[in-house]
Amino acid sequence: MSEATYFILAALLDGPLHGYAVIKRAQEQSGGRVNLAVGTLYGALERMTDEGLIEVDHEEVVAGRPRRYFRVTETGRGAVREEAQRLAAAAAVVTERAGTPKRAARGTGPAAAGGGAVIA
Repeated sequence: MSEATYFILAALLDGPLHGYAVIKRAQEQSGGRVNLAVGTLYGALERMTDEGLIEVDHEEVVAGRPRRYFRVTETGRGAVREEAQRLAAAAAVVTERAGTPKRAARGTGPAAAGGGAVIA
């Protein structure tokens, strides 16, 4: 799943949003990493609708312009949950090992290169 798709779905977890609100929420939740252009967003929303991840919740007219609200489906909720679990498992691989220095393999290091103590 792309980072943009992940954060679009995450943006919709709390309830239906219209396009501009999805852009803003995805940007906020990603710490500014996801900056969706309007054309990119609507292409993604159409694809995600076709895949059953989201659906149109309702439409309204604001200042003479139609505004469509989208909501995440149960399929989408499951997909973003699975992706979050995958990302957490991947992060755990690094965070568990990041604080533990790796031991040098036998036959390497200064002693093996002749720079260590001589045992008689």
